[in-house]
Parts: sequence; structure tokens; C-alpha cells
Amino acid sequence: MIKVTLIKSPIGEVKQIKATVESLGLKKIRSERTFEDSPALQGKLKKVAHLVKVENV
Repeated sequence: MIKVTLIKSPIGEVKQIKATVESLGLKKIRSERTFEDSPALQGKLKKVAHLVKVENV
């Protein structure tokens, strides 16, 4: 399991980055979600790594 926390706003980012943050279900700063690890999730996290904090649960 992986816990993802939004730590920086996607305002000013390109549409693709904003869409990726939204697809992760992160709406406000400090919002958190927990996911099962998968290759698709890893790709999304790599794309928005500068905006999120990732922890193993």
C-alpha cells in the first residue's frame, strides 16, 4: 500500500499534470489517498513527483 499526499498546488501546471493530480483523487493541499501499488500508479506518481509526498504504508 502507498499513501500519497498533495503537498504543492497544481496551479500554474500544464493541463496534463492537473488531470493526473485529479485522477489520483487529490483536491486540496494535504489531502491524502491510499492505493495498491501498480505500474499505472507508479507512472502517475513519477509525473507529479514534484507535487506529492509518497509513503509506504
